[in-house]
Amino acid sequence: MRIMEHPILEKLKENEKVKIRVDGKEIEAFRGEPIAAALMANGIRIFRYTRKYKESRGIFCALGRCTDCVMTVNGIPNTRTCVTPVENGMEIETQHSLGRLR
Repeated sequence: MRIMEHPILEKLKENEKVKIRVDGKEIEAFRGEPIAAALMANGIRIFRYTRKYKESRGIFCALGRCTDCVMTVNGIPNTRTCVTPVENGMEIETQHSLGRLR
C-alpha cells in the first residue's frame, strides 16, 4: 500500500516502475524511491533479525540514523534501506545477524 495522495505532500509523482528481487521474490518498485518504501508497499515488514535473540526488525526512524532497516543489498550487508534508492534489478536479502559480504 502506498500513499498516493497526501494533504500536505500532495500527489505522489510516479517514477518508472522497475523490478527488484527480495529474498528471491520479484516485486515492483518505483525507480529512486527508498528500498524500505518499496518493501512496505509490497507488504514486507521484516528487514533483518538481531544477532543475539534473533528478533525481527523493520523500519524504525526512516532517517538513516538507526540500523533497524539494514539489509544485504547487491551483496553488501548493513545497507540502510530507508535512505538507499531503488534501482532496476537490485538483489535484496533479509539480513541475519551482522550479515556477510559475498
